[in-house]
Amino acid sequence: MLRDNIFNLIVILLLAIILFFGSAFLTTRLILKGEIVTVPDLRGKTPEEARFEVSRRLLSLVVQATEYHDEIEKGRIIRQDPPAGSRVKSNRPVRVVLSAGSELVEVPDLTNKSLENAIQLLAASSLTKGLIAQIYTSQFPAGRVIAQRPRPEEGRVKRLTPVNLLISQGEREEKYVMPDLIGKKADVVVAQLRNLGFNVANIRSSYYPGLSSGIIIKQNPPHGYCVQKRNLISLEVSR
Repeated sequence: MLRDNIFNLIVILLLAIILFFGSAFLTTRLILKGEIVTVPDLRGKTPEEARFEVSRRLLSLVVQATEYHDEIEKGRIIRQDPPAGSRVKSNRPVRVVLSAGSELVEVPDLTNKSLENAIQLLAASSLTKGLIAQIYTSQFPAGRVIAQRPRPEEGRVKRLTPVNLLISQGEREEKYVMPDLIGKKADVVVAQLRNLGFNVANIRSSYYPGLSSGIIIKQNPPHGYCVQKRNLISLEVSR
């Protein structure tokens, strides 16, 4: 009888121990599965730094979007959800928004730059080409930027702001009315034109009955046309 009582007592103790450790194990699993943790402050951190912080608290990180920010450096966290200090269950994602850098940029000085170079500098500064106007001037070579708006000294502007440009067309060339050269001696006419700075660059000769050699029989541009000194003047001369 005593032996039976001892045996029953041992069985009861074993069952109690099994139930105790079993319930403790299940309780621990449940606690770990739904552990409450504090969300760290991630503002100003890089994604790498933030991932390290949240992983220590059994949380994960999700980059949700990027936005311009004038105070927080590009690539660092602006804000988060849930906010810092929140008490949440483990394994929850913390969603963050990263800074795309300041929305305000410096305006480069484009004075005396070529139009092509100016457009490249604007693109590098996250700005765009605006309206383009042209004027004649002897102060800047043709194709160079004379003025711009906004100007560099006006301060920073928003990204993608259009910058209007005033471009030089160089010095204005005088225009002349082409004289009638037909029937004149070519050597005299050519010498006079070249002395005046005109571009006589194409002279060819051909037979013309009844004319002595060296007389102009054709001209281009024709008589009465407007020409500039840089324009090519062609002559056909009798031989």
